[in-house]
Amino acid sequence: MVLAGFLASVLLAAVAQAADAPAPLRVGTSGDYPPFSSAGPGSGAAGAFRGFDIDVANAYAEERGRAIEFVPFAWPELLDLLAAHRFDVAMSGITVRPERSAAGRFSVPVTESGAVVLVREPTLVSSLDEVDRRGLRLGVNAGGHLERVALAHFPKATLVVIRGNAEVLRALQSGGVDAALTDTREAPGWEREVGDVRRFGPFTRDRKAFLVSADASTLGADLDAWLLERETDGSLAELRRRHFGLAPGPATALPLEALIAALDERLALMPAVAAAKRASVLPIAAPQRERVVIAAGEAAVLKAAERAGRPAPTAEAVRAFYAAQIAAARDVQMAAVRDPDFTPEQPLLDLDTALRPALLRIGERIAALVVALPADLDSANVSRACNEGLRAAWLTPPTRNELCRALQHLAAAPRTASAQEDPGQNARDQRQHETRAPSHQ
Repeated sequence: MVLAGFLASVLLAAVAQAADAPAPLRVGTSGDYPPFSSAGPGSGAAGAFRGFDIDVANAYAEERGRAIEFVPFAWPELLDLLAAHRFDVAMSGITVRPERSAAGRFSVPVTESGAVVLVREPTLVSSLDEVDRRGLRLGVNAGGHLERVALAHFPKATLVVIRGNAEVLRALQSGGVDAALTDTREAPGWEREVGDVRRFGPFTRDRKAFLVSADASTLGADLDAWLLERETDGSLAELRRRHFGLAPGPATALPLEALIAALDERLALMPAVAAAKRASVLPIAAPQRERVVIAAGEAAVLKAAERAGRPAPTAEAVRAFYAAQIAAARDVQMAAVRDPDFTPEQPLLDLDTALRPALLRIGERIAALVVALPADLDSANVSRACNEGLRAAWLTPPTRNELCRALQHLAAAPRTASAQEDPGQNARDQRQHETRAPSHQ
């Protein structure tokens, strides 16, 4: 009886310990996109994949005390599998795009890249413009960001849409295509594999981030906070150097850079918002709703400040910042619908079930990053970073300047210390200042 009771207590303790253990982190990854994600032997195990995103995922899971499970995906199925909760977060060199913002919640960016075309030699192509000509077979990965880029930039070329990045490379090697669309991160490896190719580009500037399930706001916020910390302490920079070599790129996960990226992501949704409003015969300008959005933004910043134990900028600066966001969003919508060449992607995203929830998710990130801004940012550097980082289509220079001025004002606004303020924050702010991206000095 005593032995049976002892065994029962041990079993109950083991069950309780297992119940308290956090669930494994399920990471979706393609395994076909070096240097971000490459498949090795095995399937789903932590050691079966390698790359920049894989190293980041393993480091995050280890620090959070979670086991990790990698779930392979094919690019055309990415958003469907995310919606079906097959994984918690996708980490595979994922480019920030509006339709993905509408389907999930992006983290702060972890790097940047740009689209390039690799053309087999010998070739008569001598410029990027000459890639867009009839008869040229241009290979591109099915379902990825670059398929959209190919459709937009090379309508005359014969697009050969191939399932899987590795198969695109094989088609280029074998002569199955005359050229292939890749990016500045993947291209060096392809050039080594193929040998005699000519590179054109980059001709886009894109951000890479992790895509969290739309309803996993806690995970998204925690991942953002962790990435900001790892950018500040140099861990992300070291991983970039290891995987990207001599051109690791800017420090994208600092608060200012991440905030500008979030503003740009929000503005990139505005053409889809305009198309949805037009289809529903709704006006672009809605003053009453705009006032509600501004008030909600102010409240979100206060909530983020309380949660972080940090002071918020003055109410006046926050209000002006959100008013400038609304004005910029309205201007982009109006410019898009006035453009005779504006052709919204089909099917249209629904305003209430897709676009507005996406804007709320981005808004939560914006509020947290407003609070995370260091107190010693140089105004000229803020302006430079903002003007370089806001790239959304139909965003005019005057509108960009107004939003950047509001961001400058916000960054310079005084803050009142709160009783909950983290006493170690000043030291972290100083480290953020020291690790700021060189292009923004």
